[in-house]
Amino acid sequence: MPTFKSNLDTDIFFKIDDHTDPDREVQTVVFIHGFCENTEAWRTWVPSFSREYRVVRYDQRGFGQTGPVNEDFIFTPEMIIDDLTRLINLISPSEKVHIVSGKSGAMTALYFAAARPDLVRSLTMVSPAVKGPDTTGWLEHITEKGMLSWSRWTMRQRMGGKMSDKGLEWWSQLMGQTTTSTALAYLGWVSQVDCTPLFKDIKAPVYILGSETKRRGAKEFQSYVDQIPSATLEMIEVDGYHVGAVVPDLCAKKVKAFIAKH
Repeated sequence: MPTFKSNLDTDIFFKIDDHTDPDREVQTVVFIHGFCENTEAWRTWVPSFSREYRVVRYDQRGFGQTGPVNEDFIFTPEMIIDDLTRLINLISPSEKVHIVSGKSGAMTALYFAAARPDLVRSLTMVSPAVKGPDTTGWLEHITEKGMLSWSRWTMRQRMGGKMSDKGLEWWSQLMGQTTTSTALAYLGWVSQVDCTPLFKDIKAPVYILGSETKRRGAKEFQSYVDQIPSATLEMIEVDGYHVGAVVPDLCAKKVKAFIAKH
């Protein structure tokens, strides 16, 4: 199992998928998952990307095969930046990388891109959450009924009406694997986050993919574009806010087209 050591001596899991032609010089794309997800959240994106790019996925602190954290664990921007710096120095020591983030993974991406512009070739944010989300009822539900129940309770809103019941259950099982202690620690931190002051410091070209939902919509996403020096927005017509999961092939095609320009 490939891992690298964090500054706290934690083994952080990562995975590389590279099906490019062996005689080609290829660039690297690092995928960053969101809250209660892990490397498997990007599984449907990998086939189309890995023929043209070296695809790197990793489990952020507390999630997936990196393992859980205690409820009193303190997440910090400095820790997040250091973890990703160590990964990139390991897998792409001499070349900048493209970063593709999903949902709250955009927070990690923004902190990193603002702090380490020397390592970022482009930045994509799919259904980005850049501020602490509305978590009304979440903590009570998680504490009383557990993570799997919470995942099922919130999943239809995430995915909208297009996804099948089987698909909803797959995602519920994926997110439901997260330990309660990690979820509570992460929510305690993320509720205080506001990445909008970082927008002006993003040097890389930015691409935002979003959809119109009660949680976030075109007006909010456009406000991001207006504040980021080099950013574009494209809206996808689905009724769930996790567009990268609902229409992964369409999203992957659009993101590859953006990356190809940079």
